[in-house]
Amino acid sequence: MADITTSQHGQWSSRFAFILAATGSAVGLGNIWKFPYIVGQNGGGAFVIVYLLCVIGIGIPIMMAETLLGRRGRHSPINTMEILTTEAKADPNWHYLGWMGVVAGFLILSYYSVIAGWALAYTGKAFFGSFFGENPAGIASIYDNFIASPWQQVFWHTIFMTATMAIVVRGVESGLEKSARFFVPILFVLLVLLVGYAMTKETYYFQGLHFLFSPDFSKLSGDSVLVAMGQAFFSLGLGMGAIMMYGAYLPKDISIAKTSIIIAAADTVVALLAGIAIFPIVFANGLTPADGPGLIFKTLPIAFGNMTGGWIVGILFFVLLFFAALTSAVSLIEPAVTWLIEARKVDRYTACLWSGLLTWALGVAVALSFNVWSGFKLFNQNLFGLVDYVTSNLMLPIGGFCIAVFVGWIMKQEDSESELALSQPHFYKMWKFSVCYIAPAAVFLVFLHVVGVL
Repeated sequence: MADITTSQHGQWSSRFAFILAATGSAVGLGNIWKFPYIVGQNGGGAFVIVYLLCVIGIGIPIMMAETLLGRRGRHSPINTMEILTTEAKADPNWHYLGWMGVVAGFLILSYYSVIAGWALAYTGKAFFGSFFGENPAGIASIYDNFIASPWQQVFWHTIFMTATMAIVVRGVESGLEKSARFFVPILFVLLVLLVGYAMTKETYYFQGLHFLFSPDFSKLSGDSVLVAMGQAFFSLGLGMGAIMMYGAYLPKDISIAKTSIIIAAADTVVALLAGIAIFPIVFANGLTPADGPGLIFKTLPIAFGNMTGGWIVGILFFVLLFFAALTSAVSLIEPAVTWLIEARKVDRYTACLWSGLLTWALGVAVALSFNVWSGFKLFNQNLFGLVDYVTSNLMLPIGGFCIAVFVGWIMKQEDSESELALSQPHFYKMWKFSVCYIAPAAVFLVFLHVVGVL
């Protein structure tokens, strides 16, 4: 293989820049929207322990594997897998792994931008006091009326997609890197402010900490273990081409292992801080932490509308949700943009225009599936549910499994050793064992679970 030291699309200016960008990619709605309610549904502290073990045993090894693939290939995931498949003299069909990641990222963004649009809209509602003094029925009515309006859905989705593409069109250093340097620290500051507010609740704050960190393994089921495994995997944003793409921009002298550990740790800290911030608010207002996906848009506004300081807390929360979604969105579309540049020989502006418009159009269809097209169902699901299921429950587990198998069993050992450049041989052996056996077996169990076999 030719000695390619930098990507034709540019590279991160430093390890810190890569860490911020990749952390922004990993941190998203899954950490702040999904993590608290699945912890609530699965008994609290015992679930958190299993989740942390899965991050260490599954998430970090696969993140290292996906990053090294990107850095070795130095192209979009599609062309990277073509290059590395040829290098390994493997079955040519392995190059479809790159395609699956790019398509998964594209599909996820089409509905991700709709939900992120909700966060934007709810920021405005919080600012204008729409939740003030409302009871549960009033909050439910606000939500139902908003979802039923096709024009509002499309409008906020369009605003979010425009913001996303405005960042991506500026390239690696001027767009992706600068946005990460700005948004990721703000995201952490907003979370800390919300945690600070939760601490003022005293009794409820400690009740939240107890719920989150005191394990009661009697509440943990086999199903909960599989859910924790899946959440750890999806929370890190693996298998969708984003980490592989960001790895392509990583300078050769930066340690993949160290940065992967830091990114996974930062992603986990954000999820835990979200729980620390949300659970005291839930308990202080007599709500239940197991309310499911509606916890953010149907339940928390009740608290924001009836608590002291709820106006500013509500605004901060939905702004946080928007920033988290934006930092993930730019990484989801980047693989498609780079492939268009490479395959169609167009400039970055044209590639962004094409990919952005296509994603926006599918997102419009997703937005309309909540209202005017709600009657159209496939496999008993609307378009939003179908795209979410196919990507999260099928494409990402298959992608993660294949990444582990390709790096662990297909790629030459000297190539993976060269990219990781671990200081001690036994560290490489530990990683190799995990990526060859533990990670693929665990992801395979998750896949069997989501398709209903387990």
